[in-house]
Amino acid sequence: MTPDEFRRAGHELIDFIADYLSRRVETLPVSAQVRPGDIAARMPHHPPQHAESWDAIRADIERVVMPGLTHWQHPSFFGYFPATGSFPAILGDLLSTGLCVNGFLWATSPAMTEVETRVLDWLGEMIGLPEEFLFRSGRGGGVIHGTASEAVLTAMVAARHRALRRRPGAVCTAYASSQAHSSVVKAAMVCGIGRDHLRIIEVDDKLAMRTDALAQAMAADAAAGRAPAFVCATVGTTSTGAVDPLRAIGEVARRFDAWLHVDAAYAGAACICPEHRGIIDGVGSADSFNFNPHKWLLTNFDCSAFWVRDRNALVEALSVTPEYLRNPATESGAVIDYRDWQIPLGRRFRALKLWFVIRHYGTDGLRSHIRESVRLAELFESLVRSDERFEVPLPRSLGLFCMRLRAGDAPTRRLLDRLNESGAMLLTHTVVTVGGVERFLIRVAVGGPATREAHVRDAWSAMVGAADEVLR
Repeated sequence: MTPDEFRRAGHELIDFIADYLSRRVETLPVSAQVRPGDIAARMPHHPPQHAESWDAIRADIERVVMPGLTHWQHPSFFGYFPATGSFPAILGDLLSTGLCVNGFLWATSPAMTEVETRVLDWLGEMIGLPEEFLFRSGRGGGVIHGTASEAVLTAMVAARHRALRRRPGAVCTAYASSQAHSSVVKAAMVCGIGRDHLRIIEVDDKLAMRTDALAQAMAADAAAGRAPAFVCATVGTTSTGAVDPLRAIGEVARRFDAWLHVDAAYAGAACICPEHRGIIDGVGSADSFNFNPHKWLLTNFDCSAFWVRDRNALVEALSVTPEYLRNPATESGAVIDYRDWQIPLGRRFRALKLWFVIRHYGTDGLRSHIRESVRLAELFESLVRSDERFEVPLPRSLGLFCMRLRAGDAPTRRLLDRLNESGAMLLTHTVVTVGGVERFLIRVAVGGPATREAHVRDAWSAMVGAADEVLR
């Protein structure tokens, strides 16, 4: 592809993206209307032997790709959690890709490192993190990972390393609530702690971790000669948005010298609004904190912000320096080498898109987005509560609430299937114990950048119509 051909293709592709996000996406079914294997069947079994034109590739975006997409940016996407994108973030990603740099060392592209360190300080300040988590404190600092799953693994590796330095050869144990994300289990499997030494802690009637049960489990392990090493507290669980009591958990973790990691993948974005910062009360006792701007802060996937209170503890656990990575800047000790802050060596210039987003919207604009999402969730919840056939059995958590038909689990499942099969919206489910009884619940997560009040009201109308059919 020549530079002129690249320019033409680039213009066409940017026009395609702009049209898709601004007009087209809302006209499409939210979920892909295909069966397993349909998309692969539209592609040849063997790679092309000769170069193909951009026009042929462009045509196959429509023929192959578009029919198989679930449209996460659709204004009626209420499933999982939001995966918010924005034009400034897309431009940042485009520039990152176009520059083609790899910033695993400060020396490999100083701007990659220094923009990221400054932007992570900005973001930490914006959500109200204590000063010691920021680079400017001289002790802590932040890094952009791909996902919260990567962040919890990184934190667990550091926790295990710290525990084994204190007690060489000890069996390390880790702790998380029954509502914590499955990535905690996977992290234990990967880092060497193992599933057998991950303790799943009971939750209370609000589905938050019971600190008395945590203390008992940690005390039992300590009495048996094991080393309690890692505790994961969740702020905004995937199922229901439940919030663990950070301050009380921090007190227990300190008692056993365990690393406390706070997984706020979804809810952390809300802390940009001062009125929501109560959900991280006590975060100062944590060793690490993580949330995903790619969920709710208008920054395209992937962008997961991870901070530590003591960066030396992280670097000591992850630093490996072969001869081919040695350089004067690293040897001076005056720079940050992000290869020591993550599992992989290589890394993209993710900070560009976050930098563009913060500068384009400002703190005020990002707060407005969060507040409007919460308002729409409140509205949606009130509509559900107004119909006696439905119930909302758990408190709403910011932009997420869970609902069900009072008629039972089976009708609720049929309602969910009918709504999703219609293509008019996308919802997901969870199964949790409410009032001592296991319940099938429909999750409603509001937060898409294109979602407006009209979309909420249209979704509710569709729910009412589907409920009429299910309950007939």
